[in-house]
Amino acid sequence: MTSAKIIDGTFLAKEILEKLEKDVKSLKRVPSFVVVKVGCNTASEIYVRNKLRKAEEIGIKGNKIECSEDISQEDLITIIEKLNRDSAVDGIIVQLPLPKHIDENIILEKVAPEKDADCLNPKNIGRVMLGNPFVLPCTPQGILTAIKSVRKELTGNSVAIIGRSNIVGKPLVPLLLKEDCTVSVLHSKTPDLTKYTRKADIVIVAAGAPKFITETIIKEGAIVIDVGINRIDGKIVGDVDFERVKEKAFAITPVPKGIGPLTVIYLMKNIVDLYKKQHEPSES
Repeated sequence: MTSAKIIDGTFLAKEILEKLEKDVKSLKRVPSFVVVKVGCNTASEIYVRNKLRKAEEIGIKGNKIECSEDISQEDLITIIEKLNRDSAVDGIIVQLPLPKHIDENIILEKVAPEKDADCLNPKNIGRVMLGNPFVLPCTPQGILTAIKSVRKELTGNSVAIIGRSNIVGKPLVPLLLKEDCTVSVLHSKTPDLTKYTRKADIVIVAAGAPKFITETIIKEGAIVIDVGINRIDGKIVGDVDFERVKEKAFAITPVPKGIGPLTVIYLMKNIVDLYKKQHEPSES
């Protein structure tokens, strides 16, 4: 079998970016968002910088509010509630993770659903689960775009998702069910992952374990989507042993330049969509 098709997330994101740029120029005003960042997490700082840079590239106004590591939960809620009331702010992003003394669930619930760019407010997640989304979660959108770039029709495909996080695994399920896939969600307590992965047409990995998936536990011709980001010896690697798996898979996403660029561009799309829903509903 020939080597797998490499799904270029950077290329796919560029296509969406070009559409967004045109869309933004047609709006009555520039959409805007604010990232709320707590503490000095190096990875978070990189993520925030990437989001603001991409927004500038598209023509979206992005700002950040930096809070000290020891900010109280009450003071953080006050900041979010002020942003909720500000009509000039269309989207709010709370950069995760938050310090241990702050309850992440409470904070995400305080973000107004109509300004929830990450789709992490329980009301928005609930609507996704019911198949009536107000806004869609960014990484699952990117994953679906990556898959459909190499396989348009997904009806009847079996999918194994490794990882059950609120950001990837759980919200991905209803999106795949809408495509008429048969979905299994695997995790650390699943007795035998290979029982599912070796039969799956599509394997999606968000386990947080470097090179966890090898060619021995997928079936030949599978689509393999790697959502993992791990740092080893100064390099970023995914949850898939890319070099070995690409010799057996039909298609595979690399790390980096796979799902990451798609996640960021769908975040930007969400901000534009939120602006439209609030200020130009006839355009949404």
